Amino acid sequence: MEAIRSYLPAAGRDWLLPLYDPLVKWLGGDRARRALIAQAALAPGQRVLDIGCGTGTMATTIKKLHPTVDMAGLDPDPKALARARRKAMREDLRIEFQLGYGGQLPYPAVSFDRVFSAFMFHHLPADEKPRMFREARRVLKRGGEFHLVDFEAPEEGKHGLVARLFHSHVRLRDNSEAHLLEFMRQAGLVMPVRAGRGQMLMGGIAYYRATA
Repeated sequence: MEAIRSYLPAAGRDWLLPLYDPLVKWLGGDRARRALIAQAALAPGQRVLDIGCGTGTMATTIKKLHPTVDMAGLDPDPKALARARRKAMREDLRIEFQLGYGGQLPYPAVSFDRVFSAFMFHHLPADEKPRMFREARRVLKRGGEFHLVDFEAPEEGKHGLVARLFHSHVRLRDNSEAHLLEFMRQAGLVMPVRAGRGQMLMGGIAYYRATA
């Protein structure tokens, strides 16, 4: 039996989970996720994975915007996944939610057209960050794309009190453009670029994309 592994909950602390969705919406997270979805230019019939799907907001948004995509979401937090499943059921959306970790995806190779990561990368332990990119590359089909949005590193973006409440600078130190692009290159993803920047109440954010 696999040992239980630690993870950082979506809201940073378990007791904040009921407040997570309204708080993220107020901070500008829904707008940032929609920009990431638009960046991916999804097409009918594609198979799509959201790594670190949390309470399922982005997965359900994708499915509503693109009803014919085959949507999957993965997260290590069973409490967040329970909320995601209830959310999908209320909306009558068919989404495959699964318990798992970004560094060990429970999916066969070359099985997805698009892989997303939204505000999840900084949650990962240092040793799992490169594994997440390698796993994303493994499950992507040839020509498939990886799309990521996360907070900028402390030296690249302004981070106010709300950001510091949830995430220490230690969590964000690998979020520099140089680090993220190098992680993607080392994983075998090609043409990695920072595709844009934005601002939330929690601080600066950056969008990235790369191809398998």
